[in-house]
Amino acid sequence: MALPRTLILGGARSGKSTRAEQLLADHSDVLYVATSGRRDGDQDWARRVELHRERRPASWRTAETCALEAVLADRADPAPVLIDCLALWLTAVMDECGAWDDDAWYDGAETAVQRRCDALAAAWRVTGRQVIAVSNEVGMGVVPATAAGRRFRDTLGRLNMAVADASEQVLLVVAGQVLTVKPTGV
Repeated sequence: MALPRTLILGGARSGKSTRAEQLLADHSDVLYVATSGRRDGDQDWARRVELHRERRPASWRTAETCALEAVLADRADPAPVLIDCLALWLTAVMDECGAWDDDAWYDGAETAVQRRCDALAAAWRVTGRQVIAVSNEVGMGVVPATAAGRRFRDTLGRLNMAVADASEQVLLVVAGQVLTVKPTGV
């Protein structure tokens, strides 16, 4: 039987990353996969990243990458994986594909983004690793004012559904409180 795959959803600053870290607190070796990338000159972002690092045990390893399919396929590393987060991963994918531009979206970027999402969902479905992914729940807020914002929201919603479908457990964090959406084993 595959080790449990857990998806943790929530709004910005809801406590979802903290909850993910708590679920793996008893493991001395965890691969923390940060998909945020670097934002040169953004002091607020640098401070947020530093706070995340300070919260994690010193024995945990960090990989800053968006090559999530490769991480999930790695059978040589037995450590549990914490991916933080799928929304930032999707942002990077949309950047790579030029998917923010309306013309590019309809001229192949939509297909390219969907292929990447499908590949990630497939890798998630077959991984033999214990893995927790954090993602933003963006469908409960204000309707984005731009087409690019709406396509991001819609694409992330579909990605979250595909990952949730293939997860043994799905949690929703609201104001630091954890709600079980899909209990382990269901």
